[in-house]
Amino acid sequence: MQPRQAIDEQSHHCETGAQRDQGRSVWRACLLVGLGISASVASLGHAEEASPFSIRAIDTPVGPNAREPSLAALGDDRIVMSWTEVDGADAAVRMAVLENSEWSPARTVHQSEKMFVNWADFFSVVALSDGTLAAHWLELNGPGSYQYDVNIAFSSDEGRSWTAPILPHDDRSQREHGFVSLIPDAIGGLTALWLDGQAYDNQADDDSFVNAMQVRARRITPDGTMGPESLLDERACTCCQTSAVRIDTDDIIAVYRDRTAEEIRDISVVRMNGEVWSKPENIHADGWELAGCPVNGPAIDALEKDVAVIWFTAAKGDPNVKISFSDDGGVQFDEPLPLNLGAPGGRVDVLQMVDGTALALWMEYAQVGEAIIMCRVSPKTGCTSPTTLHINSGRESIGFPRMVRKAGGAYVAWTGSADNLNGSTTIRLIEVAIVP
Repeated sequence: MQPRQAIDEQSHHCETGAQRDQGRSVWRACLLVGLGISASVASLGHAEEASPFSIRAIDTPVGPNAREPSLAALGDDRIVMSWTEVDGADAAVRMAVLENSEWSPARTVHQSEKMFVNWADFFSVVALSDGTLAAHWLELNGPGSYQYDVNIAFSSDEGRSWTAPILPHDDRSQREHGFVSLIPDAIGGLTALWLDGQAYDNQADDDSFVNAMQVRARRITPDGTMGPESLLDERACTCCQTSAVRIDTDDIIAVYRDRTAEEIRDISVVRMNGEVWSKPENIHADGWELAGCPVNGPAIDALEKDVAVIWFTAAKGDPNVKISFSDDGGVQFDEPLPLNLGAPGGRVDVLQMVDGTALALWMEYAQVGEAIIMCRVSPKTGCTSPTTLHINSGRESIGFPRMVRKAGGAYVAWTGSADNLNGSTTIRLIEVAIVP
């Protein structure tokens, strides 16, 4: 059995009611209609010449066909990077630890012929408060293109060995379960949040409100014991990433792309206080009406009670990336600020910084390819010095670039084309330092 993979980006899909079409050309046509733009005329805006960042490339310990990186901090100035490698019929989740510019050996978390590998629904490894690592990946549970389960495993020896995987969702139907966020807690456990397809497409002729993907969550203790499963939203956008963060009060703030009965796909937020989840609320009423999934989720980050959320929208045919700040732990968010150089494509990430600013990351369509843009954003003055970190003109897409905070800046990773390897991919990693 071949792993269900996204080497040709067949994981792009768009929906009309309860129907979804596969294939990159279908998804791209659907998205461009929703945006009201033509990619052939998109151009990159001008950033200031004096860069506010210094950039250093770091070699990565990956093998051929490495893609879909994820980054996480270990809490001691080290970071862990995870990624996917595909070799014939096998796919593998791999990871390595970076310390003072030196990598640990690359270690395999899981490898099988049944893994579902997807450019947008990518795997992750995070560090828990006691040093345990938690990893998640997706495993096929049926013959269909989007029939897979979430698997979560733990390692107490930095990835040398892993526990048997557990499934966080009660549903065992042959439907989609993915787009996971893992949120560590202060006592060695975590909360898993995911999109759940148990009610999606199970009524062939019914396009009712509940015939949609759901947002669900569950706490998992350090020994793998699972608490009750919570339904957070019974109707969410089908294939956009979720993002969540725990703040200093131990509350969780989670964001995702919602989906109303009128096909408005704005960004909603839910909060977990103790054991109680709040009802969904819009971060901002953009009013993006789209009968299809844009495959473009939001991102959130926080330090103490300072919170930043970034997302893509194309409401009224006007593509834009927006960022909104909160200084009260996500209870209220400010009016969003635009981040736009002329042809934004989204694929966002964000890091809240100690001085109240945020590092925003997004993709713009340049005339020569995809441009990764970073900007240090102030809640008062917005983005004043957008900087191009990288322009990709190769055959392979950069996918969804990921960031993790470091002292004085960030690490940024993305999928790139491998040198001297026809058709192969690799992981590019840079260290970005804020220039004083």
